[in-house]
Amino acid sequence: MNKFISVLIILLSVISCQKETKKAVDVSGIDVTVSIDRFDQKFYETNVETLPEIKAAYPFLFPTQNPDSIWLNRINNEEEIILYKKAQSVFGDFEDEKAQIEMLFKHIKYYHPLFQFPQILTLITNLDYRNKVLYSEDFLFISLDMFLGGNDEIYKDFPLYLARNFDKFQLMVDIGKAIGESYFIPSTNRQFIDLIVNEGKKMYQLDCYLPDASDAQKMGYSNESMEWVISNEEPIWKYFIENKLLYSTDADLYTRFVANAPFSKFYIDIDKESPGKIGVWLGWQIVRSYMKNNDVTLQQLLQTNAEEIFKNSKYKPKK
Repeated sequence: MNKFISVLIILLSVISCQKETKKAVDVSGIDVTVSIDRFDQKFYETNVETLPEIKAAYPFLFPTQNPDSIWLNRINNEEEIILYKKAQSVFGDFEDEKAQIEMLFKHIKYYHPLFQFPQILTLITNLDYRNKVLYSEDFLFISLDMFLGGNDEIYKDFPLYLARNFDKFQLMVDIGKAIGESYFIPSTNRQFIDLIVNEGKKMYQLDCYLPDASDAQKMGYSNESMEWVISNEEPIWKYFIENKLLYSTDADLYTRFVANAPFSKFYIDIDKESPGKIGVWLGWQIVRSYMKNNDVTLQQLLQTNAEEIFKNSKYKPKK
């Protein structure tokens, strides 16, 4: 019985800690308008007679220098039709995603009261993986063909570290990132500590916008990769300190530890075990520590320089 009680206490403590790390806020009183325009359906159901109508309705999607033959070829392209049909199968009426977007928008509105809800257009972009989600003040474009499931055969030519995030479960994270960028103030400082702390700010935005998303989702990691970085936090930090990387301006550090990649480049044996973006994850932990130890709002955080955040974070890697 005593053993059972001990285990129960530990379990409850873990659950309590998990709740404490969530940025839970009351958004129930925030009214949200989510307008979703299934342009993908309209476009691939268009023919030569109705094409002028859709071009007139969406002039910003049809460059005037392109002849109608380009659009008709796309509408009848077998590969694009396959992508379109897969998207209809995966997303259906898009109602589940609409509910998730509503909750995301509520949180963004909570932290950014002047946030205006964009018109959402769903598209098929022929696997344009660099532009999965695009946001401007008025529009949010979602490329449905980039969220069909990482194991789908259509992504077989993509490296695994990219393809695993071509899943609809990553859609809210990508939307949150795209909108969050509009509130992020870029820094011109090139020291490594500036790079990783600034990336940490972006990740902390996701903590605020998506309190129920897992850390693995927000990083785009597998569960195994997330376990690896948590288990190796101390030696990772020790490596950066011992090699005097924090205040280095070596541009190669971005590629090695910040850019999306299959693994991070320590140039030691752990490279093959590590996931990419170790610097992003570490900067995130520094920012989390800063927010825990300082009475600061998200808006204030975004305006605070990286050096001040680092010095006042009281960050210590978990052993």
